[in-house]
Amino acid sequence: METANKQKVVIIGGGVAGLTAGVYALMAGFDAEIYEKNAIPGGECIGWNRKGYHIDNCIHWLTGTRKDTEMYDVWKKTGALSDDTKYAEINAFFTSTYNGQTATLWNDLEKTEKELIAVSPEDEEEIKHFIESVEISKQCLFPAGKPMEMWGVKDYIEMGKNMADFPKVMKEFGKITIEEYSKRFKSVLLQKLMCDYIPASYTAYSFLVSYATMADGNGMIPLGASLQMSLRMERRFKELGGKIFYNTSIAKINIEKKKATGITLESGEFVGADYVIPTIDTHPLFEKLLPKSYMPKELVKAYKEEKNYPATSGFQVAYAVDAHFNENTGRGETIFVEIEPLKIGARTFGRMYVKAYGYDPIFVKDGKQVIQTCITQTDEDYYYWKSLTKEEYKNVKEQLVAEVSKRIEAAFPELQGDLEFLDAWTPLTYERYCHAYHGSYMSFITTPNGKQIRMKGKLKGIDNLYVAGQWTNSPGGLPVAAASGKFAIQRILKSQKRDINL
Repeated sequence: METANKQKVVIIGGGVAGLTAGVYALMAGFDAEIYEKNAIPGGECIGWNRKGYHIDNCIHWLTGTRKDTEMYDVWKKTGALSDDTKYAEINAFFTSTYNGQTATLWNDLEKTEKELIAVSPEDEEEIKHFIESVEISKQCLFPAGKPMEMWGVKDYIEMGKNMADFPKVMKEFGKITIEEYSKRFKSVLLQKLMCDYIPASYTAYSFLVSYATMADGNGMIPLGASLQMSLRMERRFKELGGKIFYNTSIAKINIEKKKATGITLESGEFVGADYVIPTIDTHPLFEKLLPKSYMPKELVKAYKEEKNYPATSGFQVAYAVDAHFNENTGRGETIFVEIEPLKIGARTFGRMYVKAYGYDPIFVKDGKQVIQTCITQTDEDYYYWKSLTKEEYKNVKEQLVAEVSKRIEAAFPELQGDLEFLDAWTPLTYERYCHAYHGSYMSFITTPNGKQIRMKGKLKGIDNLYVAGQWTNSPGGLPVAAASGKFAIQRILKSQKRDINL
């Protein structure tokens, strides 16, 4: 599909949204150039090496691995996945432990139900309702066919048929937090299980949908790590004729007479464009590249009301340990444990997880595998990290690594003396590397008091500019990022009265 004169689409940011926009732009017959401030593609969908070990930063599960979904079509067209992609053999979402007891959310819902009832017979009725609600939540598939403003009556009827029972789940679990929901269970272990994986202030339905995605085979992990997936997307983009410029920062987006005419690089060079697609975090977009007056009202509200629109990050540590750790234990790869209280800034944490990465050969070397832990951080924690001097920051990180190591060894005595420290990173790492707002690796959390952000990608008062990226639709994540890149191109095609089906 070609236009008479090839028009140029300039994309800011070489993460998953930018790469997707680039691939779809080329498929639609445009020229496409991506400008990325870092040296590699992927944005937050990356990993790095320490002491010869690979550390993964992103994929805990990838929504859209089921071949009959719209999201799979996007992943396939961008080169992220193929029909030959191999996936990690993981059969559980995660395991929670408390007071010597364990409970696991298996991908097999029947197995989960039996195990949870055995753990807490007095919660049998609530457990059965939980499993039933997760089963119904499998109907909630990410719509990646086209932007919702382009939906017709048929699309809504189709969605209504496919998600016939899901409105019941939304009605019951859409206005309560995970923490509030957890109180329905009498067992303390099951209360912990409900609150462990996803921040407890999220809406309860977001937890049910996440688990349903895993249980439905629509949230598998492609072998080869996050960075490898981003590199496959970059390869696809280049094969189609796209150009990507690394280590290139943008100073501003040029607007003349309500039209985006191109971008000015930090070097001062002007790059002209027929269309501009910023895919970066919306905070630096409106703080630096565009005047704040263009920021949509829903974003202004979200940045203003931090309590209702929290951002999520983490203090994370990676180690190398014996490759046989966690083998044949009857647990999931991710295990939450009760710990001696750990203070970070003004907040104290009583639980943490350890995730074993031995399921993928890329994380195994010389008889050892990578394990990682993450202590969830919020806006408040970000301000704490930000308040530290360079020297204090270094010291706090070192002290916390020592404290985390102590707690891992206490929870897993078999690891005593076997923890080889690889790396530690904080919310400020994400801020530095990705200009991420408050170091968040997702978009705004969906809470009962905050309205879900759904930007249409078009800014009032600017033609030829279409915003993409995970911040356009809370709570963000990889499927939102990729779909938004595709949607940006479809919006351009619609403006040109062309076929949007690619």
